[in-house]
Amino acid sequence: MARFLVVPQWQGSPSARAMLLVDGASAIAGDLPRNATTVLDIPLEAGEALGTGVHRLSSLQRIRAMIAEAMTPDTVLVGGDCSVTVAALDTIDLSDVALVWFDAHPDLHTDETSPSGAFSGMALRAILGEGERQLALSPGLPAERVIVAGARVLDDAEEDPLSRLTQLSVDELDDAESLANAVERTGASRVWVHIDVDVLDPAEMAGVSTAAPFGATAAALSSAVRALRERVPLAGATIAGFAPRSPLDAVDDLGAILRLVAAVA
Repeated sequence: MARFLVVPQWQGSPSARAMLLVDGASAIAGDLPRNATTVLDIPLEAGEALGTGVHRLSSLQRIRAMIAEAMTPDTVLVGGDCSVTVAALDTIDLSDVALVWFDAHPDLHTDETSPSGAFSGMALRAILGEGERQLALSPGLPAERVIVAGARVLDDAEEDPLSRLTQLSVDELDDAESLANAVERTGASRVWVHIDVDVLDPAEMAGVSTAAPFGATAAALSSAVRALRERVPLAGATIAGFAPRSPLDAVDDLGAILRLVAAVA
């Protein structure tokens, strides 16, 4: 049975609605099995950059330590912002792991290129071992074992690092086997699946910080993940980026989110 670790971290987000990520994580937690769910008591203070180009670095470091202490095998992580996945991957053996990064944005900035200084926009770059050394994985995950799926909004500075990674478009996800085929080509024997819910089309998911049109459907994404799990075992998973404007909006979106939770758990 999967264990759920709920991390209502907002400090990595660039959005003016960042605190709504706390509400989103809490909404998801309310529909998870209580005896299999741990909710971290995340500090609400913003924290300090500590002389770096990463805003709120001190809080991010504290939360990273909390995640490391709470992680268990086969964890499904519930954020919070996307950078919680960096902390989770830092706790496991990555020697045989591939990563699937479902996200409308590739999150490939560094502290030197980021227009916001928000770590969630640097998260995948940190997983590759690049960027601010206090947060980047060391060693990083090799680029040949990283698959970016559904990305459709990127900045100029992200184009080069994205070109080094395997990419799957929204349309390619309509073929349920395309994801599993891409992961198997990496040679990895396990896979971590990261899902920022803004990968979904706004018609299916309103509660995100920055909506991007022409996204995936929950049905296609769930089918792709289920097909992947039939062929490659999961090392863990993340559901992140849920930021509903109100409790009523959260209810409207939870059907799609729970479909994703079921696919990874």
